[in-house]
Amino acid sequence: MHPDAYVAPTATVIGDVEVAAHARVLSGAVLDSEGSRVRVGEYSIVGEHAVLRASAVAGSQPVDVGDHVLVGPHATLLGCTVGRCCYLATGATVLQTARLGEGAVVAVGALVHARTAVPPEYFVPPMTVALGDPVRLVAPGDPGLPDAVREVGFAETAFGATAQWTDRIRRAEHATRTRSAELAAHRDDEVLP
Repeated sequence: MHPDAYVAPTATVIGDVEVAAHARVLSGAVLDSEGSRVRVGEYSIVGEHAVLRASAVAGSQPVDVGDHVLVGPHATLLGCTVGRCCYLATGATVLQTARLGEGAVVAVGALVHARTAVPPEYFVPPMTVALGDPVRLVAPGDPGLPDAVREVGFAETAFGATAQWTDRIRRAEHATRTRSAELAAHRDDEVLP
């Protein structure tokens, strides 16, 4: 933690986490490196109850947040890269290996799916799903959404799951076993004063 950074006493910081100068991590936020790393750039704000979680399950998937980024309350960033000057509104989600170009906006409740590349200064509207490279926007109720999610390979990217898309039972078993093994590293964690 840089001496000029602020991390709220109720925030949780686990593992290889760096918070740069003038950055702020607010109440209830979780920064969890899970065998990779989490970096929060200068003057960036991580809002209340936001979750920034890296992973090493399917290769190293760090969370890298650039300078001057605002991560809103209850936002979730999993193994992704967020360019400088981005704005992620309340409840926004950015999944594994997604990349946000500088100045991109992910509005309230929007989802940037795994393996998606959001161009600089691009706007992802509220409650919308952004997928792919090049990015395309899909409404939550769009009948093509399941096929679009399958195409980005979420379960393989997030959990290393290789079961067929239609074999949801095997995919769920693999995902929970994988995450259980990864989280087992915390059994002996020590709370620092």
